[in-house]
Amino acid sequence: MEVESQEGHWSQFWPTIRAGITLAFFIAAFWLLRFEFRHINFKDIATSFRSMPTMTVMLALMITILNYCVMSGYDVIAVGSIRSDVKKKQVVGASMLSYAVTNLMGTILGGTPVRFRLYSACGLSVAEIVRVIYFIAAAFWMGLITLGGVLFVATPFDIPPRFHLPLATSQPLGMILLAISATYFLTCAVRRTPFHILGVNFQPPPFRIAILQLSVAVSDFMLCALTLYVLLPSDIQIGFLQFAAIFLLAIFIALISHVPGGLGVLELVLVTMLPKSSHSVVASLLAFRVIYYLLPFLIAMLAVATLSFRQHPQKALAVAAIGSRWARVVAPRFMTAAVFVAGLVLLISGSLPSMEGRMLTIRRFVPLPVVELSHFLGSVAGALLIVLAHGLYRRIDAAWTLTVSLLAVGIVTSLTKGFDFEEAVILSLVLLAMIPCRSQYFRPGRLLASSLSGSWIAAVGLSLSLIIWLILFAFRHVQYDDQLWWSFAWHGDAPRALRGFVGAAVVIVVFAVLRLLHPVETSPELPNENDMAKVALIVKSSDSTYANLALLGDKRFLFSDDEKAFVMFGCQRKSWIAMGDPIGPDDSADDAAWKFREACDVAGTWPVFYQVDEHSLSRYIDMGLSMVKLGEEARVSLKEFSLSNSASKDLRRTNRKAIEEGLRFEIVPQVNVAALMPQLKSISDAWLGEKSASEKGFSLGFFNEDYLSQCDIAMIFANDKPIAFANLWKGADKHELSIDLMRYIPDSPRSVMEFLFIQLMLWGQQHEYEWFNLGMAPLSGIDSHRLGPLWNRVSSLLYRHGEHFYNFQGLRSYKSKFNPVWRPKYLASPGGLATAQILANVSTLIAGGVKRIFHKLG
Repeated sequence: MEVESQEGHWSQFWPTIRAGITLAFFIAAFWLLRFEFRHINFKDIATSFRSMPTMTVMLALMITILNYCVMSGYDVIAVGSIRSDVKKKQVVGASMLSYAVTNLMGTILGGTPVRFRLYSACGLSVAEIVRVIYFIAAAFWMGLITLGGVLFVATPFDIPPRFHLPLATSQPLGMILLAISATYFLTCAVRRTPFHILGVNFQPPPFRIAILQLSVAVSDFMLCALTLYVLLPSDIQIGFLQFAAIFLLAIFIALISHVPGGLGVLELVLVTMLPKSSHSVVASLLAFRVIYYLLPFLIAMLAVATLSFRQHPQKALAVAAIGSRWARVVAPRFMTAAVFVAGLVLLISGSLPSMEGRMLTIRRFVPLPVVELSHFLGSVAGALLIVLAHGLYRRIDAAWTLTVSLLAVGIVTSLTKGFDFEEAVILSLVLLAMIPCRSQYFRPGRLLASSLSGSWIAAVGLSLSLIIWLILFAFRHVQYDDQLWWSFAWHGDAPRALRGFVGAAVVIVVFAVLRLLHPVETSPELPNENDMAKVALIVKSSDSTYANLALLGDKRFLFSDDEKAFVMFGCQRKSWIAMGDPIGPDDSADDAAWKFREACDVAGTWPVFYQVDEHSLSRYIDMGLSMVKLGEEARVSLKEFSLSNSASKDLRRTNRKAIEEGLRFEIVPQVNVAALMPQLKSISDAWLGEKSASEKGFSLGFFNEDYLSQCDIAMIFANDKPIAFANLWKGADKHELSIDLMRYIPDSPRSVMEFLFIQLMLWGQQHEYEWFNLGMAPLSGIDSHRLGPLWNRVSSLLYRHGEHFYNFQGLRSYKSKFNPVWRPKYLASPGGLATAQILANVSTLIAGGVKRIFHKLG
């Protein structure tokens, strides 16, 4: 009986546990805020917010713009450190778009995937992007620690006794932070080799770069603090530096909580620590949220939407072309976040009292029943938009259609329930941004098909918790009784808020129940004849030669809804392992990949994509998967292949010698293969016996008559006696040529396989094929840079010193004879602690069992 590893167990449940911790922090923060605001009236907050001086707001806006420009310095330094040729204007644009999402949505809908997709579009490799992200994170945290340490010591503040902490002032904490900072910068000055912490390699940057990072981080935090400081009421009676120290403490605690944007946590610390908390302070915090978080996100969303409108063939400007490419890359992620925010805006609006002046105006034109119905429908539409955001994340076409309709409903209800034109403007902007992104949502609609991740459950939980808190805070002086539900009046804000919340809660509960009652999909069975016929047609139209692995008969299949693409996969313990990228047109392949991801969610297994290409990594990033590099694939350009140049002198010598020894190359057409099958089997058996090896599968072909009879066969004859063969894979439109099963008799000349490759390339060149695929060299080309992850370091070590287990360097060297173009191959999986188990499962699946990994046949 196999026992699942403890690491795999925890890796499966950790995202849900983390989401639960985040939700607990959020609820606790707002519960404490309710206590802190017990003497503050909501109407006073609204009055203070509306009466905020225009010049103060404009100054805060200008500081925010400057702050976002400074934040792009993190990326400029990071990209410069990897010596990339990406232009600075592209780096600045990617940085600002990423921070617009990150600052508002935090890790739940996240800006890191946006940054990954943007830099991928700019041509950076996965390893380079990972280094950039680590570089930025290190700069951010060391800037926060250093500046916090200086301010906590230089401008100390008292820590309230009710916190029950062993510190009376901030100075001891500041000394600890300064010690950490000093250690870091000293390490940057003297250490040139990486060190390892918790399985991750850290290489401190050069001291000069570290100081440059620090200057950007200090400017960032001081400008952020200044944005809020200028919004505070004039009677706050606190100096800027001491306020900045308290603000940094609030950032520390907000980051630890993992609550998106530190919502509630940041406010709680500031309200508790500031010397005078009042409705004006709360209004300032609200204005800060709008100016620093919401407005940049809306501007970024509009920029993406504008560029989406300009996606047409007649692009005259290079900038427009780059912008349109970026719009295609980030639009789905931005729209997911924007629709979620739009739904939250509707729910928040439905939970707050209406403005009296506007209600007096609306009474002249709209009857009370319409106002009541609009209020209720607005809250229901908000809940539906939050639910549909997950469908947009999965690119479902029905989600786009419903979202556009609900945004239109939200605009109308915002105006008819109380003339909330600000809310209507936000919804209109989201609607205008959604319309040109229609092509990004191409999957046939099955909104209840996939299970929800812990992050999405936490996001919905945070939203409902916020609405409950707002209702309790805004209407805490209202006497609650059973008659309140049935009270309909122009000034009945509390009953309307309660009815709206119940409507929204019912929508979310019904969605959850329907999801739970949705039929559970079982593990797909092995394909029947009809499935194999569909697979064969798709394989025939694919330009990737590895698609022919689908014909082996050892895999299961999941088709896209239009049956134009499929994922081929095998099952090994807790892993469902897809072989390569989905086969088929891009849109259909995306649908098939998501169906596979959802089927794994339902089955409770790990989704794994083995040997995927770099150009498709954004697909797996969107799925929440992690990437590790497996090696590099060698492809020879047949247009440039030649035996006459100096680089091919060894190949030319091998080819001439083989011909002199009487070797002859021939392609046997598929229709004649059946007659040769006994000879092919004899060669294969002799090869297996000489190698003392067993047949493998999944990512490699094995001797199967049905499989081989579907291919042309490349043969090598010695004096008209067949001594070697390989089955030929042909890509559609003559894009690619490759071979799979390579077998030869033991007493063949040593150069027989090299001669076979040379002749196949010449044959492919004669028949106008573009590429010859030599297959992957495992663990080769993996960057062992000191800033790289542990996997890279281990892989590099195995590649250099693992010849006892596998001829890693020899295989790379052999394929390099043909002067190929190398392209990376990756493993996409949940990552984390499960990676080791997943790699073991992949190896077991390919070998055909655990015993075959460690034992050769006798």
